[in-house]
Amino acid sequence: MSTPNGFPQHSRACVTQSAEGGAVQDLHAKKAGKAAKKEAAANGVLTFEDPPSVGTSLNETLKLLPGELKANVKIKSVTPRPPRKPRLERAASLDEKSWRRWRRLRTSQESLTDPNETSSSNGSLQEASLSPPVRGRASPCHRCCQQNSSHSSPDASEASPVGKSRGGTSDLGKRASEISSAFGGLLWGKAFAGGKPRLSQIMPARPLPPMELNVASHTLRTANRIDSDCMDYRHYSQHKFGRVSSSLSDTRLHGNGMVYDNCSTDSMKSTFSLLTPIRSKDVRSRSYLEGSLLANGALLGAEELSRYFPDRNIGIFVATWNMQGQKELPLNLDDFLLPTDPDYAQDMYVIGVQEGCPDRREWEIRLQETLGPHYVMLYSAAHGVLYMSIFIRRDLIWFCSEVEYATVTTRIVSQIKTKGALGICFTFFGTSFLFITSHFTSGDSKVNERKLDYNKTIQALTLPKNVPDTNPYRSSSNDVTTRFDEVFWFGDFNFRLNKDRETVDSILNQNPETDMSKLLAYDQLTSEMSRGYIFKGFQEADIHFRPSYKFDIGKDSYDTTSKQRTPSYTDRVVYRSRYRDDIHAVKYSSCPVIKTSDHRPVFALFRVKVRPGRDNIPLAAGQFDRELYLIGIKRRITRELQKRQEQKDQKSSSICSIS
Repeated sequence: MSTPNGFPQHSRACVTQSAEGGAVQDLHAKKAGKAAKKEAAANGVLTFEDPPSVGTSLNETLKLLPGELKANVKIKSVTPRPPRKPRLERAASLDEKSWRRWRRLRTSQESLTDPNETSSSNGSLQEASLSPPVRGRASPCHRCCQQNSSHSSPDASEASPVGKSRGGTSDLGKRASEISSAFGGLLWGKAFAGGKPRLSQIMPARPLPPMELNVASHTLRTANRIDSDCMDYRHYSQHKFGRVSSSLSDTRLHGNGMVYDNCSTDSMKSTFSLLTPIRSKDVRSRSYLEGSLLANGALLGAEELSRYFPDRNIGIFVATWNMQGQKELPLNLDDFLLPTDPDYAQDMYVIGVQEGCPDRREWEIRLQETLGPHYVMLYSAAHGVLYMSIFIRRDLIWFCSEVEYATVTTRIVSQIKTKGALGICFTFFGTSFLFITSHFTSGDSKVNERKLDYNKTIQALTLPKNVPDTNPYRSSSNDVTTRFDEVFWFGDFNFRLNKDRETVDSILNQNPETDMSKLLAYDQLTSEMSRGYIFKGFQEADIHFRPSYKFDIGKDSYDTTSKQRTPSYTDRVVYRSRYRDDIHAVKYSSCPVIKTSDHRPVFALFRVKVRPGRDNIPLAAGQFDRELYLIGIKRRITRELQKRQEQKDQKSSSICSIS
């Protein structure tokens, strides 16, 4: 409600009380305040006197000049308006809503770092700390004036809590002066620049506790471990690859000086690539063809080897199987190639076959189908019905040298090469491997013929050809097995048990499955190796499985024909190494579920130590049998779809019975 003079009724009461308070000023204020009042009135600012003491009452009168107030103050009456009608807007789409939310989020984040933004709370705190508060006495009508300002100006409602932001009983006078100065500034319109309220700076009551610099968790530190040659990646990326982002990314945290540690911020290398970043100066200084064992960044060097194999050990699966020339292949090879005992698959699979099936390509496709897309066939070779296939993990194909192979025939009379040896060699990083599969002369009493087959093989197998020997000083021209670091020899050696059938059957029936020591006491190969007549320098893991020969096809019983052949350990896997303890046998067993032949497959799992190499050897350049890979994966998918369809049809089918 307005008065005839144009003032609101409650505002006029406040001004009148202030004028009366001016009439009862004390003597000291009359002598010293006339000049200050005129200067303040000319500038349009209300002035207040300092309280004489801390215990001065807050109900002091406000000092105003009635004549100057009438001349300078112009207050318009406020007529209440009815609320506006809601404006109809079209419904925003999901894209517009998400864009608006993103825009608001970006604006709020930019305001955190932009000190010049006048509408941000951060800037308000900074500006408020620069302007000192005006001290003076408070008028008894300060509450009334605050209510008036809340009705007349929206800025007053935001600035009213200013007096509450500063605590302490000893600052009552300061709080009153701040309230009065805020009202005076709103009244005259010059208390705050731009007409926007500014909050005072809020300080903590007590110092904050020290914050630990290592803010990353143990899991984060382990997952984001960075290489030693890239420890300065944070500083390098900050200066060279600085990026502008709307979120609080790693780069922005670095620029703002926030708390971080090496383990949490070094993970930002994944922003650019999953590979470890390579600095330009390292590329300029390194030479991949230098051939140095300790060259930084060499493809086959120690740095790359430790990246893939921190313990420098790889897993190798070696298997041998006499297929007896059967056309029919097992329906499932999972139990053979992927036994459930080890939790993880191996890095390399080497499978040797004697008397292989007529369709060698079909056999290789079945191997690829079983191993799946994580493995590729590095090499495959054949010598008559002797087959050998080497599969390796797809990621490791780049660290293999050229693959070479050679063959030896031990039975020249036969038109079909069923007896002989097939060897394949290559270098992986700096370790040379030789794999030999053989089929020696059969017969219970032909031990000497089998030893001749062995001697002919080690002398006639001409390997390596182009790949250099990793240690030529320890090689011999008369023994191929001495020219490689790691040698695995497996196949149907045809060594038998020197005991009759009845004795062997009784031992098998009495002893448990894992105790085969009594049978091995009659084993020909064990006896010849202990004397040093064959496989010199080779070892064999302990045998805890039943003899792999000779079974009735499709059954678990040994030979029930008229010949009554004695069960024997004809299928074996032996190994040797240039360096002691380089090869560790993890498992040595047979696969009794495959019954398509009179032999059971025998396999062994090894952990083999690998050494770094030089980049001056001929590499395989990532070559593998791509056609076989595609056929095997396609068949793998087709079989899985057929299996699912059969399960679906089986669930949907119903059986009807007629009584």
